[in-house]
Amino acid sequence: MKKILALVLAALLALTLAGCTTSPEKPAANSGDGFKVAIVLGVGGLGDESFNDSMYDGCKLAMAEDESITVQVVEPTEVAEFEGHYMELAKTGEYDLIIGSGFDGVEAVTKVSGLFPEQKFMFVDGDCGDLPNVTSVTFRDNEKAFLLGYLAAKKTETGKLGFVGGMDIPSINMFAAGFEAGAAYADKNVTVERKYVGAWNDTSTGKELALALYDGGCDIAYAAAGGSGLGVFTAAQEKNALVIGADTNQCKIDPDHVLVSGIRTLNYIIRDGILDAKAGKLVPGSQSAGLKENGVDYVREGSNVEVSDEIIAEVDQVKQDIIDGKIEVPATLEDSAAFIAALA
Repeated sequence: MKKILALVLAALLALTLAGCTTSPEKPAANSGDGFKVAIVLGVGGLGDESFNDSMYDGCKLAMAEDESITVQVVEPTEVAEFEGHYMELAKTGEYDLIIGSGFDGVEAVTKVSGLFPEQKFMFVDGDCGDLPNVTSVTFRDNEKAFLLGYLAAKKTETGKLGFVGGMDIPSINMFAAGFEAGAAYADKNVTVERKYVGAWNDTSTGKELALALYDGGCDIAYAAAGGSGLGVFTAAQEKNALVIGADTNQCKIDPDHVLVSGIRTLNYIIRDGILDAKAGKLVPGSQSAGLKENGVDYVREGSNVEVSDEIIAEVDQVKQDIIDGKIEVPATLEDSAAFIAALA
């Protein structure tokens, strides 16, 4: 398993150093009459076993359903490149749809979409508002994180949980808010300690922070840090502790140490967006996807970590209560603190 994790981390590093490239296995846009898509991934690129890989998986799903669809993949190495990439793609006039993502790309897409009003954009994990040529999809990640916190609080033996975020920003703190509230809802005596990597592709710091959490008594850590989260998985293996995955089903990375993964159906959102755009049915404006819309969920498929049927039944009941509006999950750290304080 150590060799497997080492290979995963090495691949991530190689992708990071490669910069903005399109590797041979990624179908590039052709010069024919097909439907051409360009997708600008988040910093860190492919190989993160998380957000970026899920985005590209959505492209592959769309191409599998319609062979006329081709996709050009762009992998920025830093946030400052976003605007330039969107600008160059839009200038060509070749792409029927340009896809972007992340809070750090909102400003760039907002600006470029205004300069090219005929160009259609789809943006996920960030809200570009009511622009006439941009479809924005955000996720209520606090809802799935609430379930993860509840499960972790029921499973912990030390009463201490950890949270490793990619950056100290509102979109990541939405994960933390839900996680802390869910843990307290299960057991108000359970505590959560937060740490932030400051990057999406720094596995070394991710591992260092996770080791500190485990050494401090946390026996379960939630990795919401993109590619940096792979370092948390390495730390969990070294300490024989438990880790929670994010965005995709990461249980397969290390089945003996991954307790559960909180997922977004990002791949299906991307797939459907591409197919809708090709059919002329992609609606501009802001959309939100949570548990009710099947935009987020939790999965344990592939995990070898034992969890009782009783705990799973409780988590599923909490999930239904959220869907039914019986539990209003806080989306900010301030609201989470108030939610916890109000618990009996």
